[in-house]
Amino acid sequence: MPEGHTIHRLAHQVVRAFGGRPVGVSSPQGRFAAGAAVVDGVEVRDAQAHGKHLFIGFDGRRWVHVHLGLYGTFDVVAGPPGPVRGEVRMRLATSDAHADLRGPTACEVLGEAEKAAIHARLGPDPLRGDDPAPALERIGRSRTPVGILLMDQTVLAGVGNVYRAETLFRAGVDPSRPGRTVPAPVLRAVWDDLVGLMATGVATGRIDTVRPEHEPEAMGRPPRVDDHGGEVYVYRRAGQPCLVCGTPVRVGIAAARNLFWCPRCQC
Repeated sequence: MPEGHTIHRLAHQVVRAFGGRPVGVSSPQGRFAAGAAVVDGVEVRDAQAHGKHLFIGFDGRRWVHVHLGLYGTFDVVAGPPGPVRGEVRMRLATSDAHADLRGPTACEVLGEAEKAAIHARLGPDPLRGDDPAPALERIGRSRTPVGILLMDQTVLAGVGNVYRAETLFRAGVDPSRPGRTVPAPVLRAVWDDLVGLMATGVATGRIDTVRPEHEPEAMGRPPRVDDHGGEVYVYRRAGQPCLVCGTPVRVGIAAARNLFWCPRCQC
């Protein structure tokens, strides 16, 4: 599932491609035909992200809400639209740009009140300039492992499996540790780290979390090869030596997701 930086990056791409112009909206697959008809030919005014939710704002205070889920993709392409390929739930199109949405969990037209209801159930987002206090206070009161809390979108929106593993490693926090046992300054440092790491992800389109002294060039090691891209400390590195201490990285399961950590650096 795409992490929050990907959705914020998509919001920027939508605004650059379609902002301020009427846009053709269709549903080649047919499953969004009624919704597409509501906003077809209407000017795109805005695009926003909150966590893993994308909202495309159209004139008339209507929003297309998209959640990609596990399998969805949304490709924004410069150039006139060509033939539809595959099962396209929604296509946005102008004479010089188009975007095809495939396989989302959600694609629906919402009014302001419905959009506000989604925001209300999500936690603060590190990329929106949100106040982190509600998330940090909730984590600080909880007996639930911090590694699970960081993935709970009602606690903190936008963090996925990669950022969860990496920011806890960088903070030296065992992911199995109850949230209430993590000192408040450490939790605040985790939030601040997420703000910086995820902003870099928006800018580059990939997740890089290693510090300069652990980059491939600095360590004389080959670059990481992985379909997720980016240089990371523990994510998908089970059994490989920790880049800091050399201890084999471990993997376990938390909330039905793989969880990676270093048993020495995060003890």
